[in-house]
Amino acid sequence: MTEKNRAPAGVDVRKPHAARVYDYALGGKDNYASDRALIDKLSAIIPDTLPAAQENRAFLGRAVHFLAEAGIRQFVDIGTGLPTQGNVHEVAHEVAPDAHVVYIDYDPIVLAHSRELLSGTDNAIVIRGDARRPDDILGDPRVRKLIDFEEPVAVLLVGLLHLVADSDDPAAIVDRFRAAIPSGGYLVLCHITGDYHSPEAVAQWIEVFGGMKEPMVPRSHEQVGRYFDGMELVDPGLVRAGEWRPDAPGGAPSPTTGWLLGGVARKP
Repeated sequence: MTEKNRAPAGVDVRKPHAARVYDYALGGKDNYASDRALIDKLSAIIPDTLPAAQENRAFLGRAVHFLAEAGIRQFVDIGTGLPTQGNVHEVAHEVAPDAHVVYIDYDPIVLAHSRELLSGTDNAIVIRGDARRPDDILGDPRVRKLIDFEEPVAVLLVGLLHLVADSDDPAAIVDRFRAAIPSGGYLVLCHITGDYHSPEAVAQWIEVFGGMKEPMVPRSHEQVGRYFDGMELVDPGLVRAGEWRPDAPGGAPSPTTGWLLGGVARKP
């Protein structure tokens, strides 16, 4: 049976997809030949391609553990990607078994695998949603049933915004989610950057990812920093993701590739 025949209805496996590309980079099995070819091609050019995926995942784990320790009991993970080890609800529940988690993605493969993972878990759900339509997500009755936006909540945009084209106005998207976060809540971001690499390497990164369904848009420290406007960055601020509290619990040991910026900020 070919991969095309095994794919869910409506899924074109001939074109790489961000969630499946990321899954392959993390050593997962929920990917197709087109996804593997993209990562293999990029890894041959830029050896720290796979470590960058690991860096993103490790940052997520440390950030979620920090937030749970800080008293956050509500998490909205937007653009969650395929389930792997150290998912948000797993990390949060190690600290706070009563934490509520909503996963949001638009990929049918992500939704199918996430629903299977969450079967029997009362305080974690996955719904279909597109980050480019934040009002649809924030107004979804399933989100509102599990998340009380009158109480502190953490919105996670980890490994997502660099997949949003400038034409879709990522700043406005973040503004809307940030406005929904109540006082005492947090925003978590991890974003591809070209600040620490040569223009040639950045151009190669963009060119290879140009074959993917989603765009790949590296942004500068200044651009990513604006997403936190009006919020208070927790130490050490917006830094290379592997340098964000590297010894904190919650994630595996992390490489620092310089391809990712990570930060966590609190709304006063």
